Amino acid sequence: MKRMTKLAAALSLSTLLLSGCYVAVAPDGKPYMYPPGVVPVPASPAPTGAQPSSALPMVLPVRLYPANDLATQTGVLTGTVTNMMTGKGRFELNYRGEMLTGEATRVANEERRGVATAYSPAGAYMSCDYQMNNPRQGAGTCTFSNGARYQVHIGG
Repeated sequence: MKRMTKLAAALSLSTLLLSGCYVAVAPDGKPYMYPPGVVPVPASPAPTGAQPSSALPMVLPVRLYPANDLATQTGVLTGTVTNMMTGKGRFELNYRGEMLTGEATRVANEERRGVATAYSPAGAYMSCDYQMNNPRQGAGTCTFSNGARYQVHIGG
């Protein structure tokens, strides 16, 4: 009986400790393993009439490497893109002390090609063209309003 009480206590404790955890489940019912550096984020509710997506959004790291002399003044930049797995994404990047935010969108009729645009309240902006190898990795180029150009690497 004492052994049953200890087992019940251990199971109750583990249930309480794990009750706040979130585990993504793949369509086959198995836990989904995200690659290193990929952070799942909860999906926002779909607009009325939208088709639900079975894939969870992913936050991907973005690195921009200087491609001209003007860009070398700031060096490598980092940011994030949240792939909503719907052909859209949210882009965020700090550039020279200004937070640029915007969106990334797939180009119509081109499964892997996309464009991203971001803007800061102070007036800086950027525009990128990119191509995704898969939902977690891609590359392209970005041009800023001051003429700085960068090679962008998305994902890990």
